[in-house]
Amino acid sequence: MWLLTPTTALLTLLLANLSIAAADEKKSKPNKPCTLHSPNSGSFFDLTTISLSPLEEGKKVHKDERTESWHAKGYDYGANFSINICSPVIEELEDVVGVDEKLWKNVSAYYEMDGKTYSIGQQSSEPIFRGRKLVLNYTDGSPCSTRNDDDDDDRGSRKGGTRGRKSTIISLLCDRDPLSPKASVAFVGASPDDCSYFFELRSSAACGGATDAQQTLGPSGVFGVIALIAVLVYLVGGCVYQRTVMHQRGWRQLPNYSIWAGIGGFIWDMVIILTSSCAQLLPSRRGYSRVSSSGNGNGGRRGNGAEDENRLIDQLDEEWDD
Repeated sequence: MWLLTPTTALLTLLLANLSIAAADEKKSKPNKPCTLHSPNSGSFFDLTTISLSPLEEGKKVHKDERTESWHAKGYDYGANFSINICSPVIEELEDVVGVDEKLWKNVSAYYEMDGKTYSIGQQSSEPIFRGRKLVLNYTDGSPCSTRNDDDDDDRGSRKGGTRGRKSTIISLLCDRDPLSPKASVAFVGASPDDCSYFFELRSSAACGGATDAQQTLGPSGVFGVIALIAVLVYLVGGCVYQRTVMHQRGWRQLPNYSIWAGIGGFIWDMVIILTSSCAQLLPSRRGYSRVSSSGNGNGGRRGNGAEDENRLIDQLDEEWDD
């Protein structure tokens, strides 16, 4: 039977506080641009992989890099569309109808008709979920009803209203087919007043997955986490067992205390032996030295020196054995 001891209570409280702090940090941490978490499944969606950027001048174009924005055929609409995800289009636009010149570089979707360029939305990097649908919305494009400006102006003046601006809604759909392109955009339709445009984009980036933090955890990281959990279970479980069942106190609460104590003693003995060996190699004036005999025939003096040397060695051996 497991009993709640002060040690286990402290560890339980610490783990609970850590889990609460991690959950609060996850909730309070804002998403990066062009990323979000699904409120339904909790999956992480990163659309930056299909967001195109202009190539640097002089840089060699690689096989997978694009020099144009994503394109969609307009079919019966009479114009084709160019779109980028979460970023302005790659193309350099000029004379965009009804848009200030300083905002030309922020257009994320446009089409050309009758030699004119029409914006259907400014850049936005905040995709959202509407129910289970992942959508991206661009607003503040060119003025609406640009096909028949004269008729629209008359209708607007008669109604006493003002024309709105073009906007785009992109529905992002999951496509797990490995043979499919990185992203494919299809034009769905437009409103009768040419104010709203609807597209579908299919890509593997719209399938969702683990968070970016989890994706960076490689095999070595997983092994490290498992090893850390195993060590914690070994220490906590062993301490609880030694304290509650074996009634141990102090350091003896550690699991397999005798083994760890023996390893510690062995390491300490090795340290003493190594330091003693190193100390003997150092030059020193202390100790004894053998007295060399001269050629004057002092044989007795030479014998006494050898006996003193042997006696000193025996004394050192006895002290070392004690």
